[in-house]
Amino acid sequence: MAENNGSSSNGLIVSFGEMLIDFVPTVSGVSLAEAPGFLKAPGGAPANVAIAVTRLGGKAAFLGKLGDDEFGHMLAGILKENGVSADGVNFDKGARTALAFVTLRADGEREFMFYRNPSADMLLTPDELNLDLIRSAKVFHYGSISLIVEPCRSAHLKAMEVAKQGGALLSYDPNLRLPLWPNAEFARQQIMSIWDKADVIKISDVELQFLTGDDRIDDAAARSLWHPTLKLLLVTLGEKGCRYYAKNFQGGVDSYPVKAVDTTGAGDSFVGALLCKIVDDHSIIEYSNFVDERIATKRRNITVLCSDSRGFQRHIACTTRFYTDQLQEVKIVRDEGTSGSRVGEDDAEEEPEEDDSGDDPIGGDRSE
Repeated sequence: MAENNGSSSNGLIVSFGEMLIDFVPTVSGVSLAEAPGFLKAPGGAPANVAIAVTRLGGKAAFLGKLGDDEFGHMLAGILKENGVSADGVNFDKGARTALAFVTLRADGEREFMFYRNPSADMLLTPDELNLDLIRSAKVFHYGSISLIVEPCRSAHLKAMEVAKQGGALLSYDPNLRLPLWPNAEFARQQIMSIWDKADVIKISDVELQFLTGDDRIDDAAARSLWHPTLKLLLVTLGEKGCRYYAKNFQGGVDSYPVKAVDTTGAGDSFVGALLCKIVDDHSIIEYSNFVDERIATKRRNITVLCSDSRGFQRHIACTTRFYTDQLQEVKIVRDEGTSGSRVGEDDAEEEPEEDDSGDDPIGGDRSE
């Protein structure tokens, strides 16, 4: 069972989408063909988010489909070992669990090669959805990969509809993976086809450029993606932190310096931490009057994505992948609540100052 590194929450966060096996080279800075070997690791952004939630003391369930094979049952076991409900997991006897080979560049960034023609996650049907589980969600989180093909796309749309009818907050991280889409324009159209349904959206700087068709990474570009019922838009900027946008306020938060080893899953841990902070109190992202000290404290918590302990702050800044103990072959940092992460050891000594002006341009290479 994973350690609880954050404050507990009571509301259930249901994460919908893909779970797969990542094969990661044992050395960085080489091509797939040059890699001397690979480590297998559980992956898939929605599943990563679910495990991030439980590792921070929250309640999470995963909803999706795996192959009725050794990898599929291994992944279902990893969910359970980490305290994630697998009541929404289906198994397909005719299709395999998806695989992805991940190239690690010298700077820790990745490139992907996927094997899913089709994989089990693509074959989830609306009739296979655990509707009771969806209705019990306080937050329903999803990505865009499940929009690529039928029947999974119809299952995705039905799950969103049921969750919304049940009063859940809809959380969307497109998690753009262009090699999985027929072409870039189709990817953009499908990602935007459900944009106006989400209450909370997280994108990276690269995704901001892709969706707007503009090279600018600034407040105007981000605000161009705002829709009337959106409550919070987050743009992550890799080593430069993030920008946040609500209806009546906006600002930015710096990141904590670390030596990047592997950025896989960094954005997913970011989303998991965010959802843990808002699942039981949506007022954090709905109110613009922060005169009251209690509300101001909540605002600080959401923008920095931290609790009272520096350990939780470091968890958000440094977590890069959720490995099970038996798969992890890198140093485990256990320092003030940070564990199970492929990270560097350098941390900022002071908490970054919050920027609420919204006037400064934002920039950065990318974030998960």
